[in-house]
Amino acid sequence: MVRRNKPKALSQAEVAAFMAAAEALHKVIVAPLISPQCDHYRTLRDLNEALLKSVKEVTGRDAAFVAWNSTGPVVGQRREH
Repeated sequence: MVRRNKPKALSQAEVAAFMAAAEALHKVIVAPLISPQCDHYRTLRDLNEALLKSVKEVTGRDAAFVAWNSTGPVVGQRREH
């Protein structure tokens, strides 16, 4: 049996794939226009917060695919650098 040392971090290609998947999931999560008082809205909001936290932990920076203003994320717009 061969023992191999596993990498301690994702490769650049793996990070890029993770970011692409995270962006796609984020778009699915924020797409529904539902009442903020319903359980589904609150659950999707919590899921999106967990996703954005995971992106920051993996990459070390905020998600570039989310545009922010003073009140939170701007839905439907993309920030260009």
